[in-house]
Amino acid sequence: MEKITEKILLEKSSPRTNKLEQIKTLNLSRMGLKSEDLPVPLLSKLCSLEQLDLSGNMLQEIPRGLCLPCLKILNCSNNDMEDVVSLETLRNIEELRLEDNLYLTVNDEHKVIFLLPKLRMSNGKNISSTAHHIRHGSTEILRKRVIGVWERSFSIPDSITAQSLAAVEKCFVNAACTQIKYGPNSLSEYTKWRIEMIAKEYLKSLTCSEEEGRVTDTTPTKENEVKPSASFCRVSYLIHQKRTRKNSEVAAEASPRKSNRLANAAPVEASPQKSTRVMSTPQKTDPIMPSPRKHARMTSVDTPEGSPRKSSRLENISQKGASKAESPRKAAKSIISTPTSRPTKCESPRKTAKDQTTAQQSKQKTAKTETETPRKTARAKLKVPREPVSLQPFHVLQCHSRQDSPDDFSTQLWACAFEPQQECSGGVSGGSRTIATCGGKTLCVIDCESGHVLKKYKVPGEEFFSLAWSTVLMSRTGGSARPCNILAAGGKRGLVKLIHPRVNLAFGEFRASRRAISIMRFSPRNASFLFTGTYENKIFLWDIGELDHDYNFKISKLLVLETGSTPLHLSLLPTSPDTHLLSGCDDGLYIFDIQLSKNTQKRNEEMEIVFPIYKKNTYRTIDGLSFLSDDIVASKSHMQGSIYLWSWRATRASWNGRKKEVPAVVLAELLWSSTDIPYLSLGTCPGYGYVVCGDEQGRLWMYHITDTMMEQFKSGKTISATEVLEWPSPVRAGMGALEGPSINSIAMDPDLHYLVALTDKNMAVVWKRENQ
Repeated sequence: MEKITEKILLEKSSPRTNKLEQIKTLNLSRMGLKSEDLPVPLLSKLCSLEQLDLSGNMLQEIPRGLCLPCLKILNCSNNDMEDVVSLETLRNIEELRLEDNLYLTVNDEHKVIFLLPKLRMSNGKNISSTAHHIRHGSTEILRKRVIGVWERSFSIPDSITAQSLAAVEKCFVNAACTQIKYGPNSLSEYTKWRIEMIAKEYLKSLTCSEEEGRVTDTTPTKENEVKPSASFCRVSYLIHQKRTRKNSEVAAEASPRKSNRLANAAPVEASPQKSTRVMSTPQKTDPIMPSPRKHARMTSVDTPEGSPRKSSRLENISQKGASKAESPRKAAKSIISTPTSRPTKCESPRKTAKDQTTAQQSKQKTAKTETETPRKTARAKLKVPREPVSLQPFHVLQCHSRQDSPDDFSTQLWACAFEPQQECSGGVSGGSRTIATCGGKTLCVIDCESGHVLKKYKVPGEEFFSLAWSTVLMSRTGGSARPCNILAAGGKRGLVKLIHPRVNLAFGEFRASRRAISIMRFSPRNASFLFTGTYENKIFLWDIGELDHDYNFKISKLLVLETGSTPLHLSLLPTSPDTHLLSGCDDGLYIFDIQLSKNTQKRNEEMEIVFPIYKKNTYRTIDGLSFLSDDIVASKSHMQGSIYLWSWRATRASWNGRKKEVPAVVLAELLWSSTDIPYLSLGTCPGYGYVVCGDEQGRLWMYHITDTMMEQFKSGKTISATEVLEWPSPVRAGMGALEGPSINSIAMDPDLHYLVALTDKNMAVVWKRENQ
C-alpha cells in the first residue's frame, strides 16, 4: 500500500484545497517514510509548494528528479540522510534544517551551501557571510590551483577522442585532488569534491574551445613532462604524501616487533616486525574503564613514543633454537616517486624467484618421507573461477608517517581490513573499496579506487598493532535500530578504541589488557562479540552490546582463554563461528571451545594442531592463518618455506578426545619463500580461491586453488605459486627506486577487486584487478 497518495497530500496540506497545484504548506513528518516512499511524479505537481516538513522519517536522500520550483523552506531533521547532493534540484530553498541526521558531517553542510545558491538559513542560523565565502572566495582559490596543476603537467591530447579525453580527465582529477591542499582536515572531503568538480568543468571548457576552433592551445610542452595516458592512470602506484615537508630529522621509534626478525644477521637496518613482538611491554596502571563515551573528533597530534614490539623477534628465534639466518637485507633508499613521474610497470616473476622455486621443489621431494602425514581425502568444493585474476599496482601510499614526514620509512604497518558491505535493499553488493590500515600511532581509512585517505585518526603515545570491522546496531530516537560499521583498534597501550569512521567520530574506548593487544577479531555471527589477543598470553571475548543514539555502550567480559604464548592470529569457523576458535600463537596452533553454554569462563586449549614441519624444527610459531573455504585452512610456520593447506573437519575427526596434540590432515603444500623473517602474514580470498603471502623482498606469492587442483592433491605434492608479483619499485623523480620491503600483512576484498599489502617501510600498496 502506498504511503503517499493524493488524498494524504490534500489532508496534510494548507490552505485546505482540493487541488494539488494550490498547496503551499505540507506536513509529512513522522510517517516512517523512506526515500522510495516519496512518489516524484505526484509530488512534482505541487508547483506552488513553499514549505515542506519531512522531519522524523527514515529518508536517506531526497528522490532524484523531484522538482518543486517554489519551495523555500524544507525541514529534513531527524532522518537517515546520507546524501545531500540530491538537494541540488531544489535550488530555490532559502531555509533548511538537517539536524539529527547521524551520517551528515560538516562536509555535507558545506556541500549544501554550495548546491543551494539562495540558502541563507541553515539549522536556524544565518549563514549569509559563510555562504558567500564558500560559493565565491574559496571556489576562486581552488580554481586557480586547479588551473596551476593543469598548466604544470597536462595538455590536450593531439587526437581528441572520447577515450583519450576520459584518460586525461581521470589523471587530471586524481592529480588535482592529490596535490591541492586547502582548508582544515575536517573539510578535506568537501575540498576534494569541489576540486573534482572544478577540474572537470575546466577540462570541459578547454575541450569545447578546442573542438570549436575558437581557442588554440598554447601551453608549452615541457621537455621531461610525463603526458597522461590510459595505462598511466590505471597503474598510478605513486606515493601519496602530505605537501608539508619538515627538514628536521625524525628519530626512529622503537617497534616491538622490530628486532626479532633477523636471528644472526649483522646489525643493519632494523625492521619492526622482525622481532618477537612484545617481551617488555610497559604495564599500565590505569583503572579499567567500562565505556567512557568520548566524542573525540579525529585529530593529528604527534608525540614521540617508544614501541613495545621492537626487541622481541630476535629473542623469539634464538629461544626456539633457530640456527640459520640469511644475509641482512640491503638498506632501502629513502626515495619515492612524485605524482608526475611514470612508474615502472610490474613484470612477471624474476628468474631468481623461478630458480628458488625449482631448488625448493627438489629439496621438498628429497625430504618427502620425513614430512608426510596421513592425508584423508577432503572433498571440499571451492566453487571458484577457473581462470586466475590479473592484478596491477594501482597506488602506493605513505600515510602513516611520523609528523607527516615524507622521509619516514621506518614506521611499520601491521594490519589492514576491508570495510564490510551492508546489504542493500535490492540485495546487490558492489564489493568493498574502503580499507582501514594501522601502523605507528595512526589509523587510516583509505578509498582503494582513488587512493585518497578518507579519515585519519591519531593517538599520541599509541602504536596500533591490530584492527577489526563490525556492523553493529545503533538505536534511534523514535525508530528502529539501524546497522552501522564501526572500527575497533588496539595496540601497545592495551586499550581498544571504538570509532565510527562514517561520521568521523571516536566514540569510546575500554581497557582490554594491562599489556599490549596483538590481534583482534569480531564474530561474524554475533556482531558485538570482540576477541582480543594480548601479550598477557590470553584471549578475551568481550560483548560491547548495541549503541544508543548517543553512542553509549556497555562492555562485558564473556570468556578468558589461556594461550601460553602471544596470540598472533585468530580464526573462527566459517560455518559455526560460535563453537570453536583457532589461535595461531608464538608456540603453536591451538583450538579453543568458545561455546558460552558451558559454565567455565576461563578455559585452556582443547587441542593443539601439529604439523610435519615440527619434526625438523624445534620452534612452532604460527605466523599465518586463514580459512580458504568452510573446511580448508591455510597456515604456515616461521622458516617453513611453504604454506600448508589442511582440512579442519578431517583433523577434528581424527581427534580421540584424549591427547592434546592432533596431527593436521595436510592436503597440500604451497611452495613459498625460504626467508627466515617471521610474522609475514598470509591472506585468503575464498570466493576466488586465492591464498596470497608476501615475502621479504616486497613480492606477492599468489596461489589460485581451484576445484580441479583440490581433486588432484596427493600426499607430499608441492604446489608452485600461480604467479609471483614483483615489488612495483616506486620512485621519486631524480632519486631512484625504493627497494622491496617486507610485506607484513595482506587483505583482499571479497570480490577481489583490490588487494592491499602493508610493508615494514611505511608503505601501503594497493593492487587492482584488471578487466573488472
